[in-house]
Amino acid sequence: QVQVVESGGGLVQVGGSLRLSCAASGRTDRVNVMAWFRQAPGKEREIVAAFGWRATLLYYAESVKGRFNISRDKVKTAIYLQMNNLKPEDTAVYYCAVKGLGRSEYDFWGQGTQVTVSS
Repeated sequence: QVQVVESGGGLVQVGGSLRLSCAASGRTDRVNVMAWFRQAPGKEREIVAAFGWRATLLYYAESVKGRFNISRDKVKTAIYLQMNNLKPEDTAVYYCAVKGLGRSEYDFWGQGTQVTVSS
């Protein structure tokens, strides 16, 4: 099992920045991909960015390219999402998720952290 905990959400004005953090614990030797998802009210959950732990994998949704940056701390089994030039449409609950080795789905999820961008 892998436990996932996010932090760093909050309220920010349009054009502002926030940094989200996510730490995994437990069977971190099984981590293959760590990613950020978000879900806005009335919308489906969507992937925002992903970082491969073993292979070269770096993914950004088109809507955040050039504004968001995902990074990792391999020692801490943690990822971060630096969000710049935030827009009202970025308002959502952001979730950190972990995909384990040999898995096709993200099996482990954090509790989510709210990001609200006010105009």
